[in-house]
Amino acid sequence: MTELDEDALLELHSRVRRARTKYVKLYRRQASARVAQHGGRGNAYAKNQRDRDKAEIFELALARVSRRVDVVAKQAAAELRAERLEAAKSNRGQPPSSPVPASLEAKAAPRRKATKTTGGLKKDASSRAAGARRQTKRDSR
Repeated sequence: MTELDEDALLELHSRVRRARTKYVKLYRRQASARVAQHGGRGNAYAKNQRDRDKAEIFELALARVSRRVDVVAKQAAAELRAERLEAAKSNRGQPPSSPVPASLEAKAAPRRKATKTTGGLKKDASSRAAGARRQTKRDSR
């Protein structure tokens, strides 16, 4: 596993997870079918030892691969962070560039203005209407 890069480790992780799931499902399905055949869970338990062992082996393998994926992912994140910090240090005197490409910047939709509400659209509409009625009454004097 030490020679594998992050992508290869993720592929191995998914393969091991699929195999583990296969044997767990197989064990559970056969165990439940054997309960009726052998007259109880205790009698059927010993008959599924091989499937139980395979599921456990794949569970241990999955744990190992998961730990390795974690280590490699943290290393990759640290390298990326170091690259970004180095790039930021080298661009200190220059104005910051926009993180959004210019082609997408023009297409961005304008943000809608936030509306103040007091808890309900009907209540807000009612208070606006009452205010309009008061203003109309004043204007007609």
